[in-house]
Amino acid sequence: MPSARDPLADLRRIAYLLERAHEKTYRVRAFRGAAAKLAKLPEGELAARAKAGTLTELAGVGDVTARCVAESLAGEEPVYLRRLEATAGQDLDEATAALLRSLRGDCHTHSDWSDGGSPIDEMAMAAAQLGHEYLVLTDHSPRLTVARGLSAERLEEQLDVVAGINAGFAGLGMEFRILTGIEVDILADGSLDQTDELLGRLDVVVGSVHSNLKDEPEVMTRRMVTALANPHLDILGHCTGRLITGGRGTRAESRFDPAAVFGAAVEHDKAIEINSRPERLDPPKRLLRVALEAGCRFAIDTDAHAPGQLDWLPNGCSRAVACGVPVERIVNTLPAKDLLAWAASHE
Repeated sequence: MPSARDPLADLRRIAYLLERAHEKTYRVRAFRGAAAKLAKLPEGELAARAKAGTLTELAGVGDVTARCVAESLAGEEPVYLRRLEATAGQDLDEATAALLRSLRGDCHTHSDWSDGGSPIDEMAMAAAQLGHEYLVLTDHSPRLTVARGLSAERLEEQLDVVAGINAGFAGLGMEFRILTGIEVDILADGSLDQTDELLGRLDVVVGSVHSNLKDEPEVMTRRMVTALANPHLDILGHCTGRLITGGRGTRAESRFDPAAVFGAAVEHDKAIEINSRPERLDPPKRLLRVALEAGCRFAIDTDAHAPGQLDWLPNGCSRAVACGVPVERIVNTLPAKDLLAWAASHE
């Protein structure tokens, strides 16, 4: 009997759930890579190899992935997938769940154009399947070479690619859209690591400090305040730069004057990011409360580098609820047209 399941979809779902659970990258790549490899097989070869037990002769297909494919082709939910589904998700209190439902999109995400692990269209489809109305694509800027930051030429090329993907969504009758953006480096003098002309063409600009994180407080304060005054910047990303867990180890918070930085954000109507990555959870709650009392707007973002990580928004929502952040202060609760109008007002 032919299978009613799609084995490649099952492999991708496993990869997604592993990403969401923040599992080791090599485990995610094993399933996502196997799906990509098997998708290139001629019609009929996948089933033939599964029947003959020769799937593992293909580079990148191991015993576990081959077993999942065989179970899926037999019409069964793979055991590996079933176990992941049974333990997936979080138990959210009602306030956190309500805030999560209020979010219309994610303003900080990455693709394989910089240091993300998946193509733009896969990130976008995962966001749409989560119920998002939009996804802001914010790959890195040129100075962050370790993350394959986009030169001006590559960013212009990406804008054309995004326009084509959005045209495809529209052709399918989907209301979802990718918004153009960047996670631009805030340089030592507070300037932004991309041309004014290109920054002016983007829908949403996230600015983050990635270098000299141990600068003296007065130096870091001046740097961030200068960036917040720049009309092209809309959201201040992971403001302390801390790392509290994960494969990269831990990193202490950058030191700055919160009153000055958050005051500048209020003065220029910019948003402070509530970063939902498990290894960041930035800013710390004590600073989140200071920003709230200062009158700041916020953006609850995943900083996702893979499709499964787009489901990390509950991390940020729970922190926002714990600190009493009102929904009307969160910019990604806005419909796309209102978010765009807010960002455009800075220029």
